[in-house]
Amino acid sequence: MTRPPDLAGVTVLQVVPSLDAGGAERTAVDVAAALVKAGGRALVASSGGRLVPELEAAGAEWIDFPAATKNPARILWNAEKLRRIAEREGVSLIHARSRAPAWSALISARRLGLPFVTTYHGAYKSGGGVKNWYNSVMARGDVVIANSRFTAGLIEERHPVAKGKVRVIYRGTDLARFAPPAIASDRVDRLRASWGVPRGRRIVLLAARLTAWKGQEVLIDAAARLAAAGLDDVDFILAGDPQGRTDYVAGLHERIAKHGLQQRVRLVGHCEDMPAANRAADVVAVPSTEPEAFGRSAAEAQAVGVPVVVSDLGAVPETVLAPPDVAASERTGWRVPAGDATALADALMDALALDDAERSRMAARARAHVASAFSLEAMTAATLSIYAELSGRVA
Repeated sequence: MTRPPDLAGVTVLQVVPSLDAGGAERTAVDVAAALVKAGGRALVASSGGRLVPELEAAGAEWIDFPAATKNPARILWNAEKLRRIAEREGVSLIHARSRAPAWSALISARRLGLPFVTTYHGAYKSGGGVKNWYNSVMARGDVVIANSRFTAGLIEERHPVAKGKVRVIYRGTDLARFAPPAIASDRVDRLRASWGVPRGRRIVLLAARLTAWKGQEVLIDAAARLAAAGLDDVDFILAGDPQGRTDYVAGLHERIAKHGLQQRVRLVGHCEDMPAANRAADVVAVPSTEPEAFGRSAAEAQAVGVPVVVSDLGAVPETVLAPPDVAASERTGWRVPAGDATALADALMDALALDDAERSRMAARARAHVASAFSLEAMTAATLSIYAELSGRVA
């Protein structure tokens, strides 16, 4: 394992819209904690959120900052605010993790002559000239971090300005936190009870914010096919924050009722304890209908040793070993065509049909796979090495 560099005296300012539960926010907190351990000073400017206490407990500092704004005038004003913050705090480097605050961060970094890093967290939709120009800020860092090979390809295809500056650093999973022995059975029992899942019933879990492209509708349709096939001991848990999408949530309830699945499909809201959620699951589904920039849910599930079924789309397949890339006996999950409820149902049926010995062997393969490619330590060490390089330290 690569040893993180000594970053004593280096102050890094990360900028992210909020500090709730998304991939960008989670990564900002993890990198901040690693920077503090490496002797550096970690600042995160954002509008706040549920991860602030964890950030501060790690020794990093939260700066209340309206980073979520997309108003052009506010973006310019935020650039000046960031410049003042960076000067006051002796910032060595600025790292932006979202487009609107990245424009403010870029302007302030250039005014101060500071190194500027971006992480391209999303497979942003390409559009016309103005849209592509707006997205291009994420490719304007002195180093541009892509969170998958898929994302790196998008960046290089869409943004020639990034040529020669893209580095792939996979999103890291905290293997200690997701190790099965670390997940107490009472945590799993409490979670199952809060979801209303009776003892003895199996669970298929989809953990993602409630938005159409995350594939909740596809999973509901697959659940209907499994019910029609006579599989009657499985509950389907949709764990995620609706983020104000009341019409979409209402549509999900209507779809559930249409299929007569009210006792089988449950919308349970945001889940704080994802290790326990994955441990409670018999299968984790990631049925996205649009490309994901990374497959965090799939990686975390495999770290726990849970079989996964994912859409063969975007970066998620990079996280799951499956045919034709490996033999069926070496798989850690299933890949299915995006939006295909029949294929999803068939794969879920195969995963649920594994016997104890097959599940145990797959779990061991999955945990080894995640440890080899997607560890938190590898991600933070690679990111801190970039900080060291741009700050004039030996990485």
